[in-house]
Amino acid sequence: MQTEARRLPVVPIALATSLLAAFLVLFSPLAASAHDGLIASSPAADSTVETLPAELTLTFSADLITGEGATEVVVNDAAGNSVIDGAATVDGGVVTQPLLAEAPAGEYHVLWKVVSSDGHPTSDEFFFTVSTSTVTTPSATPTATAAPTTEASSTPEATTTPAAESDASSGASGWIWALSIGGIAVIAALIAWFTLRARRNGAPTDSTPSSER
Repeated sequence: MQTEARRLPVVPIALATSLLAAFLVLFSPLAASAHDGLIASSPAADSTVETLPAELTLTFSADLITGEGATEVVVNDAAGNSVIDGAATVDGGVVTQPLLAEAPAGEYHVLWKVVSSDGHPTSDEFFFTVSTSTVTTPSATPTATAAPTTEASSTPEATTTPAAESDASSGASGWIWALSIGGIAVIAALIAWFTLRARRNGAPTDSTPSSER
């Protein structure tokens, strides 16, 4: 009894091989690009930190493509004010964004845009919360400058005393001069009166008889 060897059909095998190759070609880049994204951040999304850290870090699953405008990071506080301090730097798959040293408490909004290893730009956003403010308020201590003003204003009052004393001394000296002149005038009048009277008493009169007769 003779057995005949069965031959496998060639066409179905070739068709299956072509379909498998096409599947690998089409879906392999998609699978690779799907893993090219943000895998961690510090601060983490939806987390709460005590104070705003010195920098924000974003870690991606693959090395990023760098270049002008390729990487952008925006960090705003609850009022919409930016708290970034300089440009972001890229080291492989890690993006580092410096932040301001002083920042208020509240919710912060992070927006980022990078270019992944396959050349396609990708972007996303997340939020985190800061519980303690690091903004310092200046102390109001300029009131000490008011002291020299009062001392300077009180100094000229001492100059009024010599003026009053000079007026009093000038008035007293005026009375002394008046009394002196008046006394001299009275004495001169008395001397003149006594002299005139003495002359009248010593002069001869017409009623005195002559001794020759």
